Amino acid sequence: MARQPESDSFLDMFSRFGRDLKLPKVDAQAILDHHRKNLEALEKSARASAAGASSVLSRQHEMVQEALSEITRMAQNYQASGNPQELMTKQVDFARKSFETTLKNAGEVADLVRKSGTESIEILRDRIKDAMAEIRAGYDKK
Repeated sequence: MARQPESDSFLDMFSRFGRDLKLPKVDAQAILDHHRKNLEALEKSARASAAGASSVLSRQHEMVQEALSEITRMAQNYQASGNPQELMTKQVDFARKSFETTLKNAGEVADLVRKSGTESIEILRDRIKDAMAEIRAGYDKK
């Protein structure tokens, strides 16, 4: 048996070994393309998740700023009156507005998180569907 040149790549040695054993041909490029697409989908999904997290943090920052502005405005307009009923009405109004704002903000943040998660999962779900179609197409060729 003739000595093979030492410059053969690992892939070339495996290919030659497969031919010698009469193993079915493996399309290495198709395998690499398949995994490249998987990695691209993971990267795209991670970017979508990061963008969603960034928008949630940005919106929460805006909400805190709005709340602080509202509290400051109410504190500046607050004047203690001698009427306990009027004082109680102001406190109840402040508590009600705070509660309503908190509920609205929590709902908005939950919606942002849901949209971000859905987008990220859809990217992966689409890649899984495509991967399954690629695998089926590979078996249909045989």
